[in-house]
Amino acid sequence: MIYTNMSQIERYLGLSAPLDTAIRYLKEADLTKLVMGRNEVDGDNVFINRFDYDTLPQDAATWEGHLQYADLHVVLSGQEQIGVTDAARLREIRRDEAADFVGFEGPVECWAPMRPGDLLIVFPEDVHMVKVQYQGPSHVEKAVFKIKA
Repeated sequence: MIYTNMSQIERYLGLSAPLDTAIRYLKEADLTKLVMGRNEVDGDNVFINRFDYDTLPQDAATWEGHLQYADLHVVLSGQEQIGVTDAARLREIRRDEAADFVGFEGPVECWAPMRPGDLLIVFPEDVHMVKVQYQGPSHVEKAVFKIKA
């Protein structure tokens, strides 16, 4: 897991070629111009999912993990918090390899408040609980870079 902000993201260049592609795109592109749904960057190596939602109380949120991709979460407007726990500390309850989704149960070990300018990169071992209210309900506009791990 990497929790940082836009002013520090270039520090992570060099970790992997797909992550470098995502960081450079993030620094150069106007994310407000993304269309809803999938936006191409580098085929299946790097793409962006753009969506909006209303945050939920923690007890209504669910865990998600991935096998093939790391996620770089970027809040464009609104605020939420994302819970993160190592996959080894949770119990797997559902797996859909075709959709690159693994569901889990268990406690949150770390919370990352997310506001515009904050960035969270979660790797396949970092199971994450998204859409959780932070200081009350919020409508969130978000972009998630999917980065081949």
